[in-house]
Amino acid sequence: MRTQSLFLILTILFFSCTEEKRPPFKMPENAVKLIAGDSVKVWKLAKRTNNNVRMNMGDCFLSYRVTYKTDSMMHDNNGAYRDCGETLTAQWKLHKNEEDESFIRLESEQLKLLMNLDVDYKYFKILDLTEEQLVLQFRHKQFSSKATTIVDVLVPEDVSIKDRDFHW
Repeated sequence: MRTQSLFLILTILFFSCTEEKRPPFKMPENAVKLIAGDSVKVWKLAKRTNNNVRMNMGDCFLSYRVTYKTDSMMHDNNGAYRDCGETLTAQWKLHKNEEDESFIRLESEQLKLLMNLDVDYKYFKILDLTEEQLVLQFRHKQFSSKATTIVDVLVPEDVSIKDRDFHW
């Protein structure tokens, strides 16, 4: 009886802890226009989570802007701010994998150094895309060999965000 109870408890725990696989985000037909506007669109970081933990928004995060252009180029503004790193300039395009998941693929030699990569490209999974929001997820090796999952919520530059400068 004791073994059966233990088995039942372990089975319940296993199934309750198993993450339910959500269907992939359905990319809108006007995705390029939503990302880059009619010719250019500037996004700012509204919120970032690292392994599902909301991160504090210091000066570099608060000033961060990323510009997507319809000519398939993008750049950020990190280099314009002291101690925020180098400005990234890259080519971007939309990509779908075999599981029908949508991504923004960035390609630039700079990515090797800036994101500690062996290749010159990186995929950012699109979790949501509307006129008002772009949510991207990616894996990143920050200061060690341990990779974390980052989720960035981006909004158009002129949108006001309450509690954006979140601190504990």
